[in-house]
Amino acid sequence: MSRSISLAAAALLASVSTASWAGPFADDLSKCMITATTPADRAALVRWMFTAGAAHPDLASIVKVTAEQVEASNKAVGELTMKLVTEACREQAKKAIQLEGPNTFQTAFQALGQVAGTELYSNPGVTAAMSGLQKYIDPVNLQELAK
Repeated sequence: MSRSISLAAAALLASVSTASWAGPFADDLSKCMITATTPADRAALVRWMFTAGAAHPDLASIVKVTAEQVEASNKAVGELTMKLVTEACREQAKKAIQLEGPNTFQTAFQALGQVAGTELYSNPGVTAAMSGLQKYIDPVNLQELAK
């Protein structure tokens, strides 16, 4: 089961859509986990994704995350994970694992990560920072592609 949770954590970190089949029990687990988390829980997930991503060599020159911050983030999301799968969504997790296998964790955490990521990128400050990209995009050149 710890391997499944590790895979789910990797999927959560990636938070990318993949063409994988999710059964009805994985869907139920995903829905439960999304509704059982608070905005603060989802913010903890975003912090965890960020602190983990900051370990990438391409980000080392612009992001400094301390070992203590990584540990605190791992602890917070580990506790949230256990709360979700053993308490808040216990029945859904149990059915999903029994009937569709341990990969259901990956599906559920990926869905939760997407919700948390959507909240991150819908923040006005993040949106404003990202809108700075527009000054480097040439709309005329892009319109030429449509011709």
